[in-house]
Amino acid sequence: MGFFDAIGREFNYIRTGLRLTRRVKDVKPDSTFTTADLLEQWVKKTPDAPAIWFEDQVVSWKAMDQGACRYARWARAQGIGKGDAVAILMENRPDFIMAWFGLHKIGAIGALINTNLTTQPLAHSLNISGAQHLILGAELASNFATASDKLEAPMTVWASGGAVAGANDLDAVLAETSPAPIPRPFRDGLTCADKALYIYTSGTTGMPKAANISHLRMQNMMHAFGASTNATAKDIMYDVLPLYHSAGGICALGAVFTVGGSVVLKRKFSASAFWDDCDRYKPTLFQYIGELCRYLLNAPPHPKEATHHLRLAIGNGLRPEIWPTFQKRFNIPKIVEFYGATEGNVALLNFDGKVGAVGRVPNYARKRFPVFIVKFDVETEQPVRNAEGFCIECGPNEAGEAIGRIDANEPRTSFEGYSKGADTQKKLLTDVFAKGDRFFRTGDLLKKDELGYFYFVDRIGDTFRWKGENVATSEVAEALSLFPGVKEANVYGVKVGGLDGKAGMAALIGGPELNLADLPAYLETNLPVYARPLFIRMLQQEMEITGTFKHRKVELVKEGFDPGELSDPIFWLDPESKTYKPLTPETYAKLISGEVKL
Repeated sequence: MGFFDAIGREFNYIRTGLRLTRRVKDVKPDSTFTTADLLEQWVKKTPDAPAIWFEDQVVSWKAMDQGACRYARWARAQGIGKGDAVAILMENRPDFIMAWFGLHKIGAIGALINTNLTTQPLAHSLNISGAQHLILGAELASNFATASDKLEAPMTVWASGGAVAGANDLDAVLAETSPAPIPRPFRDGLTCADKALYIYTSGTTGMPKAANISHLRMQNMMHAFGASTNATAKDIMYDVLPLYHSAGGICALGAVFTVGGSVVLKRKFSASAFWDDCDRYKPTLFQYIGELCRYLLNAPPHPKEATHHLRLAIGNGLRPEIWPTFQKRFNIPKIVEFYGATEGNVALLNFDGKVGAVGRVPNYARKRFPVFIVKFDVETEQPVRNAEGFCIECGPNEAGEAIGRIDANEPRTSFEGYSKGADTQKKLLTDVFAKGDRFFRTGDLLKKDELGYFYFVDRIGDTFRWKGENVATSEVAEALSLFPGVKEANVYGVKVGGLDGKAGMAALIGGPELNLADLPAYLETNLPVYARPLFIRMLQQEMEITGTFKHRKVELVKEGFDPGELSDPIFWLDPESKTYKPLTPETYAKLISGEVKL
């Protein structure tokens, strides 16, 4: 990198940082300017401008506010007030936004429930919300029916979008409710320190946890994305991510809602409809999850894929092996990759588009953004400590757990925790570099280079140890995804009999050109011997993903590699022939007993 390029990079970081600072300078814990006030300012300034594009609807700021006011009055009529939670189980549509906006107008809390949940996980999410009322999208009535008998206390159910047996008709009630502006005294005493939302963790490693999201945190997240995208009132965000999650429900909305722009809201992602939507709605911004980018790349060429109005894509999980191809094929001028957790205090943004990086903290900004990477033991899943009992910071390009210093006096580095205190304690790391200090554990392995760029390595629990070496599943998946014919790759570790560690296994979605006979030679060139998958599972159905388009591993790990229990073809890497062979029940038994060596 040349001198002037380096100067330009630093100027870009400083300029974006100043833009963010200006936007959040008045967002303080004791401020009474809440998220409701943030949106209401645009209702007053540009009432007739579009706020939401949804299917054939164009919802103006005034219309969105009127809908929110109806929800606020409905909630007040049920005795709901400041600090009370209302659960929202609904697919993406304008009413979702109007519901939490309306609740914020009276100081209530929206508990945003994952629409993919059923049975006990759904009941658990509803129970820990403490909500007595549920706003239920009729499209999810069958989901709720699987959990209703598992609730710890009965809930009053209000159905929207259609009739649901046993539920109140919310649409009918709202239609008879006044849309007049809500008086400011309805939320007297509410400050930015108060809770705005409960947003749930994915629950991939246990039951979902409800993260506390204050008005302060919510506005900071919204402004961060507005500043990072340099959004204006003319910008339109294409949002296909679920509104129950922070990426789709706070960050994507916030980028444009903080400046009076608008959002194209989609129920679900469709690779085949994406470019037609871009032609129809003309969005200028797109919020992605990495897998969405892969789906678009795997789709056939579209005549409109390079003639859109997108000026910037922002998101997380865009793997470096597809980043340049994605950006070039679809003619997207700028990509802003970020890293962060809904509830965490570690937030990183890659403003200058360095391929593969999830963000950067220059040395001169470390005090303001106290993010550290500490040495980590993959087997015990705990940070390594020295003889004095303190954690050890990693060197350049060394993978470890990312942690963020918690300062109760600094809102930017605070950790608001979860609705259950026990869940909060599990994410805290104490006595890290000095007695009494506290850090938030991200649960992720990252590394950082000499210039301060951070790179995602793997989720803790996904990385496994084999032959005395740590294997990052994301890096193996990255290599596999570049092999001809591999459309998707999900990598994980499996126990093999009494052997130490876990052997690598990959579940693949393959195209007709996939040739396993050529894979071993390719892996020899691209992966160290300990990282090469010893088992391949050729999935005959779509890869199971979470509601935020991340591959699920838990079920695959549990299912293992027994060909007698699985209907998918299983292959194993025979060390003698160095080829992938079909795994038979007889060979499986010999591997488990140790008769056949890996």
